[in-house]
Amino acid sequence: MIVDHVLGRIGEAVELHHGRGQRGAARHLFAEIWEEIGGEQGDPLHVCVLAHSMADVQDDVHQELVWDQRALAAAGLLTDDRVAQAGVTLSVAGLYPSLHLNLAECYRRLDDLGRAREHLRQAQAGIGALGDDGYGQLIRSGLERLTRQLTADDAGRA
Repeated sequence: MIVDHVLGRIGEAVELHHGRGQRGAARHLFAEIWEEIGGEQGDPLHVCVLAHSMADVQDDVHQELVWDQRALAAAGLLTDDRVAQAGVTLSVAGLYPSLHLNLAECYRRLDDLGRAREHLRQAQAGIGALGDDGYGQLIRSGLERLTRQLTADDAGRA
């Protein structure tokens, strides 16, 4: 159970986006929280989760990529102890497949297929850190979808 107040607020913004379809309202709340935590200087857990979520509400893929890169950088500063302290049941290693999946998708949309494949490989390499739960299944299906898209992109270039 999440016990971290900031993560709870981030969850409210995610709910605005995914649960209610209020993308702009979610982006606004994410921006407020971003300021409150001190931006990239904030707690790496807050930065990682917020940036990962903020990427999803961007209209421009270049901005989405910037937020995804922030999330990945912050993940590199996390410890399993900090994640557990916040009540998050996932290990730090379990964050990486999703982070790399999102980066791979951005690079695919930017037609940088080499970087897309590299992040896809990194996501696939970390898949063992995921459980066989809804989250793990969501990430696995995303990786399968992206693999098919990259294969189709390759076929279209041939």
